[in-house]
Amino acid sequence: VQLQASGGGLVQPGGSLRLSCTASGFSLDYVGWFRQAPGKARLMVSCIGSTDANRYYGDSVKARFTISRDNDKNTVYLQIDDLKPEDTAVYYCVTLKVVAGQDPPCAHYYGMGPWGKGTQVTVSS
Repeated sequence: VQLQASGGGLVQPGGSLRLSCTASGFSLDYVGWFRQAPGKARLMVSCIGSTDANRYYGDSVKARFTISRDNDKNTVYLQIDDLKPEDTAVYYCVTLKVVAGQDPPCAHYYGMGPWGKGTQVTVSS
């Protein structure tokens, strides 16, 4: 259940990127986007559950990051606008494990799938 993140690159401050998270062989359900800057811990920046209303954003990225999904393409996207140098990091997507129920909040996960290869985002002028 390893996911593949793509779409990173070198962008100037204020620019935008759209990251993609794809899977092969199974349908994406709960997905989280994490990032890890050099020398820092890997932290969640956003996640999405089964419904459009079930989304979470970290405080530092609210209003600039938008998570969405295209079930036909089995892809989850992370749109990043107004990029800042502090957004520089490797971005990873991963499946989230949640308790069975009626669309539990994605941020209330209890486990994750295996980490795949991330995608580097570098914000610099």
